[in-house]
Amino acid sequence: MHHSKFVAALAVTASLLAFAACSPMAEAPATVEEPGSSAMMEQSVMVGGAAMYPSRNIIENASNSADHTTLVSAVQAAGLAETLSGPGPFTVFAPTNAAFDKLPDGTVATLTQPANRAALTKILTYHVVAGRLTASDLLSQIEAGGGRATLTTVQGGTLTATRSGDTITLTDAAGGTSIVTTADVIQSNGVIHVVDTVLMPPRG
Repeated sequence: MHHSKFVAALAVTASLLAFAACSPMAEAPATVEEPGSSAMMEQSVMVGGAAMYPSRNIIENASNSADHTTLVSAVQAAGLAETLSGPGPFTVFAPTNAAFDKLPDGTVATLTQPANRAALTKILTYHVVAGRLTASDLLSQIEAGGGRATLTTVQGGTLTATRSGDTITLTDAAGGTSIVTTADVIQSNGVIHVVDTVLMPPRG
């Protein structure tokens, strides 16, 4: 695909995600914990202004993060919420709203086309790896691979993980890079690593 066509494809994807964010299904209600509840006593990580509890699944936690409303909306639009609420385990590289904002603006007229759901699903599943891979696991794989690890995603494409100190960088099929900004957000059905850029799957 020529560069101009690829940029156009990115624009369509960005529009699809923006439309999903406006969906009434976009965001699950935040949960208020009672003092002394078992959830409040869990060791949690703060993401998007909310505590992420290890006893909850990926969707339950991500739905409470103010930084991941676009991602949750997109997951809902693609029909992946049930899968990511399942037993897994899954490793999810979760782009923030700011990461989605980096994508080119798209055309809203394309968003009603049923074919766009497949494109959205392809991008979202490119951010998911089967199994539970903590930062320690990723760093070990990078070391074992001589400085890089190849991760096979649920979408079928691969991501390349490298390190600089304790910082993990992911490189996608298009050569774009995304940095893990918050690692090891443990879930009942896997682990989330927050990333600062949307990863793009192989073209075609």
